[in-house]
Amino acid sequence: MTQTPLFAQSPADLPTRDQLLSMSGLDFMQAMLEGRIPHPTIAALMGYRITTVEPGRVTLTGTPGFQHTNPFGGVHGGWYGTVLDTALGCAVMTAVPKGRWYTTLEYKVNITRALPVGMEMEAEGLLDHAGRSTAVSRATIRGRADGRLYASGTTTCILMD
Repeated sequence: MTQTPLFAQSPADLPTRDQLLSMSGLDFMQAMLEGRIPHPTIAALMGYRITTVEPGRVTLTGTPGFQHTNPFGGVHGGWYGTVLDTALGCAVMTAVPKGRWYTTLEYKVNITRALPVGMEMEAEGLLDHAGRSTAVSRATIRGRADGRLYASGTTTCILMD
């Protein structure tokens, strides 16, 4: 029996479309949290991982490093966007029924203050609405040490067959 890597190392590590559609989004997310499905490669590149999965709620923890900085040495806005997009999408995924999938229609990011390089953060994604064809969620990034809000975002996703 082969060990599932924490992060996908190659396309062969990723679940197939049939595997994805064979379970509910919540089951898929729980399988990822439990290590039966690897976390996406982008999570390894950006320095975060999924730490909590509940219906309508997910958390990620991680730490931005020097490799995530802009030319001025601050955490790049794309890092915030990637972390928030993951938290937002994962919250939506917890409501996706078996046999369906979703994609992002739009998302918005507000950076409240600069997160210091090396500061551990927690991103929380919360589902606000999941209907027949769309879902809406919101997410925050807070410092683990200080609890301060560093960024927030919202998304609208489309659910598809």
